[in-house]
Amino acid sequence: MTELSLFLGCVAPNRYPGIEAATKKVFSKLGIGLADLEGASCCPAPGVFKSFDKLTWLTLASRNITLSERKNDDILTVCNGCFSTLKDVNDMLKEDPNLKKDVNLKLSEVGREFKGTQDVRHVIEYLYQEVGTDRIREAVTNPLNLKVAVHYGCHLIQPLKESHVEIAENPTFFDELVEATGATSVDYEDKISCCGAGGGARTAILDSTLKMAEKKLEHMTEAGADCVVNACPFCHLQFDAGQAEINQKFGKNYHLPALHYMQLLGLAMGFSPEELGISLNVIDSTSFIDKIKMITCDKICATT
Repeated sequence: MTELSLFLGCVAPNRYPGIEAATKKVFSKLGIGLADLEGASCCPAPGVFKSFDKLTWLTLASRNITLSERKNDDILTVCNGCFSTLKDVNDMLKEDPNLKKDVNLKLSEVGREFKGTQDVRHVIEYLYQEVGTDRIREAVTNPLNLKVAVHYGCHLIQPLKESHVEIAENPTFFDELVEATGATSVDYEDKISCCGAGGGARTAILDSTLKMAEKKLEHMTEAGADCVVNACPFCHLQFDAGQAEINQKFGKNYHLPALHYMQLLGLAMGFSPEELGISLNVIDSTSFIDKIKMITCDKICATT
């Protein structure tokens, strides 16, 4: 059985544990093993550490990669920022022997060595390229009659473009994965634009980042979306806790539930909203959860 090392990052385990639960449940149903990456640290964030001290950023990230190298596993990330850092560092050190030498000199101080034997995968990219939409569709037991606003996020697409991965050009791969659950991916203005949170911006200039997210929420709502589905816990935070901040600061009344794709796929595989941690969101998801339960009830009634 294929096994991957699961790199959770910081936001998911600390703020949205449902994303971890959903990922493990879904991959178990798909027959793909996930092992916790014990001893992992922050990735660290590409827009912060890299700006101040590139060598330290490279060393911290590569130490995480060496944890998976010792297990002979590829790393699977559920976060765009973690994917960007770990993939960029992995590729840079594989391609630049001198940089690899400098980093390994630092790593030797803690008994580590970067070898460059494994790959870094994002859960969305992995599911699309290695599992495929047909297999996901076959695993769906509870097709979702939902309209979904897909949010790709900056650090999912850009690392794939830099590696010349074909699916990153005019991307539809995330939409296809969403529609494999039975849901409809709705088109909306500025679909590929940033949520506003990355690069330390949410901490430094919160109101400006919320205005960016508010514009996306406006377009998603106009498109009739039942929820926004993301691929990154930090984007998830911006559309969930940030949505509550938008309502409070700007006098808005948005109530669009935010789901990580693993939670959406978990619903389609028959797991309950409670099992997937959807009720833990800051934005009240009660009406959305009721709708999911109604979809489930309708399916059960139709087969009895």
